[in-house]
Amino acid sequence: MRSEVAIVGIGRTPYSRAKPGEPKLTVDEYIAWAADLALQHAGMDKTDFDGQGLGVSHAEVAHTVNWSAATAENLGISPQILLRADQGGASASAMLIRAAALIKAGIVDRVLVVGADTPLNIPSAAPGLPLSPERTRGVYWDFQGPFGVMGATAQFALVLTRYMHQYGVTPEQLGKIAVTTRFHASLNPGAIYRTPMSLDDYLSSRLLSDPIRLLDCVPIVNGGLAYIVTSAKTARTLCDKPVFLRGFGEANNYYHGGSRALPDITHTGFVEAAPQAFAMAGVTPKDIQFFEPYDDYPFIALMSIEDWGFCKKGEGGRFVEEHNLRFDGDFPLSTDGGQLSGGQPGGAIGGFMPLVEAVTQLRGEGGARQVPNARLGASCGFGGIPYGRPGRSCVSLILSNED
Repeated sequence: MRSEVAIVGIGRTPYSRAKPGEPKLTVDEYIAWAADLALQHAGMDKTDFDGQGLGVSHAEVAHTVNWSAATAENLGISPQILLRADQGGASASAMLIRAAALIKAGIVDRVLVVGADTPLNIPSAAPGLPLSPERTRGVYWDFQGPFGVMGATAQFALVLTRYMHQYGVTPEQLGKIAVTTRFHASLNPGAIYRTPMSLDDYLSSRLLSDPIRLLDCVPIVNGGLAYIVTSAKTARTLCDKPVFLRGFGEANNYYHGGSRALPDITHTGFVEAAPQAFAMAGVTPKDIQFFEPYDDYPFIALMSIEDWGFCKKGEGGRFVEEHNLRFDGDFPLSTDGGQLSGGQPGGAIGGFMPLVEAVTQLRGEGGARQVPNARLGASCGFGGIPYGRPGRSCVSLILSNED
């Protein structure tokens, strides 16, 4: 599967914090906007996807049980194949793998993948919570809800507490990730928070769920993203900057140490997914020029660095401390500002951002934040918070502008 498919177009709408007086677009409008941007970027028309493929990510505000078919209707296309992903922040990456398999099998030649969400349009003090059935049944309500665990911040605080006990990581090390991503956001016109912050700003931000601070958390936004993937043969006829999928790996519901014993919750499924991706791509961690993690919290980015093999488990804090994480440094990280400062358009759609930014870098379109001579990069899909563990779905992608 190495370099059998390539991404030829991407789209990312402006994000909105849905402040009073701002127009509130629907999720369908954001999907159409993102799809149009991707089509323009690829020099294609929506009719190019009649008889081809359409992938649609889950959204909190999805309003029908046949969401992907309804999206095809709204876009005015007649695809042969529909893909639907409900793997949270791993959805965009997972659909790239499914699309690649369909293209490799000769079933379709191209797939348009779209995702959008408008969590700030939900009338609630805690956007998204009322629409999430998992918070009204099962292990969440049996073991977490009654004790005040009301969302991702509280759930991940427990995981981070365990990590700090087991390995140790300092607030300053985590803060370096947050400060760096904000610096990158300051260079990205599409980021929602662009005012640079200092390490003191991070350290003085209030605790929300000890040890997680306010500036550890993503800002929720409304918005949409899309990408277009085709066969490598077609990609070369469409543009002079195709971005090839060199390797991928995926792990779902991963238990480090096995499900029957007490799992080590400081390991994510990337310990399985990343080696698969490296083996397929025929490269090693030392070959990667930039890393786009799913960064809803700095320590998730830090654990991803470890589990991808850039350093050993427990050494992520020191790795961050010893490396330059800026776009022109020796380990560029979250070069668009990530979700931490760029914004998270719903839990599932934020997973499009690492992939879209990786493509942006490999096409040399990063502008003021462009990684010099970028040829090979890695991005993550990370979705869901299972009981007592980080990440139900982990997808590793290695991308290159060279086949």
